[in-house]
Amino acid sequence: MVMMKMLLIMEDESKNLIKVFILVSVSLSYTYFIVGKNIPKGKIRFLSLLPVFYYFTVLPLTISSIVVRGTLSFFITWLANFKLILFSFGQGPLSSDQSFISFVSVCCLPVNIRQDSPLKSLHQTMKIDKTKTLTPKNSKKPLLSLPVIIFLGLLVLHVYCNHKQSINPSFLLVLYLYLFLEILLALGATLARVMLGSELEPQSNEPYLSTSLQDFWGKRWNLMVSSILRPTVYHPVCHMSAHIFGRNWASVPAVLATFVVSGLMHEQIFYYMNNMEPTWEVTFYFVIHGICTAKEVGMKKALNGKWQLHRLVSGPLTLGFVVVTTMWYFLPPALRSGSDLGIKEFGSALEFFEEKLISNVLTSTS
Repeated sequence: MVMMKMLLIMEDESKNLIKVFILVSVSLSYTYFIVGKNIPKGKIRFLSLLPVFYYFTVLPLTISSIVVRGTLSFFITWLANFKLILFSFGQGPLSSDQSFISFVSVCCLPVNIRQDSPLKSLHQTMKIDKTKTLTPKNSKKPLLSLPVIIFLGLLVLHVYCNHKQSINPSFLLVLYLYLFLEILLALGATLARVMLGSELEPQSNEPYLSTSLQDFWGKRWNLMVSSILRPTVYHPVCHMSAHIFGRNWASVPAVLATFVVSGLMHEQIFYYMNNMEPTWEVTFYFVIHGICTAKEVGMKKALNGKWQLHRLVSGPLTLGFVVVTTMWYFLPPALRSGSDLGIKEFGSALEFFEEKLISNVLTSTS
């Protein structure tokens, strides 16, 4: 029964995904070959891309899967649209001078090409030693490797689907959220490396080792979002605030504005995934973190490095604050809506593949 249901769902979703793929391909072909090559950067280019912004915003609504909808809203509705806004004014990681494959990959995937790594075409990539090209010379092995993260993700999935009554479901969702995002970013980076054959900037930097909120949000957690929010929100607000508050304190309102925008974009993702009206709890979560981070930045400027907590104290305090506030404000909308951020879908998918595997084994032995 589960197998038949999953097959029907997969058939419908595959048709919808093909439509999404075609629409994204057509939109980016128009952006690259017509707008990028013929319209100079500025307001006219921005206005020319308004239809693309619209299509990229409504695309997730054509998908029924919670996980796919959330992934599309993150990759396309948020990151791709913000990258295209920067492209409109000749900024950001996109350029009409790069190859079309590079343009599409960087636009649609949560990746940035390393500036010290020359871009190579797909044809050139097949002729080079990828072990030399794709591995940074001074790369440091993370504490948790990708196989370990995948194993932990499957473990959390199993516990949540079968034993969540014995463990706080919100805490399990915090673990799932971190592990799923790490896996999702790693898959996106792998696809980009195959397509481009170039080194990529790190997407995450062991956020569990953070020693402050500024360290967590700015240097460790989901670095692709940070790299997009800086030029689109932080830098413009910082520039305007410098005329009002002075250069030393211009970063404080810029930090607040960045967190507000991040909160609104997360609210949109949750709207797509939960299929219910926004409660603004997710935005409130980011406003809280924005205020606390701004206060932290202000205190650091006031103290000027004269005093700071030891990392053995600041580390647990930072992670504790992030986890607790995530459980209080970030996750309740997902729990109330019943979407559980798609973790039940993964459970159903695992059950489907288990049934299929058992069925194949029984067929081969009979």
